Amino acid sequence: MVRAREDDACPGALQTHRAADGELARIRLPGGMITAGQLGAIASAAIEFGSPELELTSRGNIQIRAVRDTVAVADRLAAAGLLPSASHERVRNIVASPLSGRSGGQRDVRAVVTALDAALQREPALAALPGRFLFGVDDGRGDVSGLGADAGVHAVDETRFAITLSGRDTGVRIAWDDAVPTLLAIAGRFQVIRGKAWRVSELDDPTVLLDNAAAGPGWPARTRPPVGWITQDDGRVALGAAVPLGVLDAEVARLLAAVEAPLAVTPWRSVLLFDLDEGVADAALRVLAPMGLVFDEKSPWLSVSACTGSPGCAHTGTDVRAAATAAVHDPTDGHRHFVGCERACGSPAGGAVLVATGDGFRVRGAHP
Repeated sequence: MVRAREDDACPGALQTHRAADGELARIRLPGGMITAGQLGAIASAAIEFGSPELELTSRGNIQIRAVRDTVAVADRLAAAGLLPSASHERVRNIVASPLSGRSGGQRDVRAVVTALDAALQREPALAALPGRFLFGVDDGRGDVSGLGADAGVHAVDETRFAITLSGRDTGVRIAWDDAVPTLLAIAGRFQVIRGKAWRVSELDDPTVLLDNAAAGPGWPARTRPPVGWITQDDGRVALGAAVPLGVLDAEVARLLAAVEAPLAVTPWRSVLLFDLDEGVADAALRVLAPMGLVFDEKSPWLSVSACTGSPGCAHTGTDVRAAATAAVHDPTDGHRHFVGCERACGSPAGGAVLVATGDGFRVRGAHP
C-alpha cells in the first residue's frame, strides 16, 4: 500500500480528532488494563465535557466523543494516571490476553505488558511511530495473536515466546526476559525503514525486521469476547460483560467502577471485572445485567459490531448502528461488522465487513 503521507491522524487524548459531532479523544489502555478509579474518571469526564456514551474500540481502548473542553478532559485523565507520557500517548498501543494471570494461558503476561509500556515511553525515537502500530502480547491461548499485531510475542511455554510479525509466526523463539527489548528493536527498525508505511503488513517484506525470521502461519481470528461467570484459577470470579456495539453509557461505566475491582477492556468491545468473591459477583451481576450489558455467551449481540456511522462521522450518511441493531434480530453464522464507508473503521480481524452503499449494504469480506 502506498500512502500519501508519512504520519497518520490517529487521535489521542491530547491530539484529538475533529469528527462530525465534535472533538474525539481516545484513551490508550495498554493491555486493556484499567482501575475502577480510572474508569470512573473517564465516565465523569464524558458526562461533564462530552458525550455521555463512551466507545470501546477494537484495540481495547476507550473514546470520548463530542468533547467540548479538550483541556479539561486531558487534565482529568492525567490526574487519574491515564496520560503518563505526553510525547508517547498515541503509540502506547498494546493488546494482551485479557484473562492472563487469572484464568488459563501458559503464563501470566501482565508484567510483560507493563514493562513494555514503560520501556516504550523511555525511547524518544519511538514517539514518532504511527499511531496505528500495534504490539501484541499473547499468553499462549491464541486470543490476541489472531488480531494481527505488527510486533508481538506469543507464549509457547513457561519460558519462551514466539515472535510474530503482523500476526504471523516468524519461527523465531526467545527467552521470556527478552520479550520487551526484542519488541522495541522491531519497532525501532520499522520506524527507520517504513517510509510511508503505517503497519508492518504494508512492507514489501516484513521479515527484514527480525534476523532469521520467516513468514509462517498465523492464528485464527477471534471475534467473540469472554462473557458471563468465569471462575478464576485462584477460585475467585471474573465477570465478562459484552457491550452492544461497543457503546457504554457513562452512568453504567460508573456502576462498573463502583464494584471497586480491577477491570480490563477487551479488543472485542467488552469489559471484564476481576478478583470478585462469589457474593460480590452475584450482586454485581444482578445490578449490571438489567443495564444493557450482555453476560450470555449465546447472545446474538456477540456476532455484530459497527463503526460510529452517521451522525458522528462525516464520511457516511448512513446510521450504521441502527442497521447493526436491526441485524441482531436476523442472526446468521459468523460475525458481521457494519461500516459506513471503505475505511471500514474498527473492523475485526475475522468475519464479514458490510459496507453501506446508500441503498443497503454490500459484503466486502474479511477485513485485511
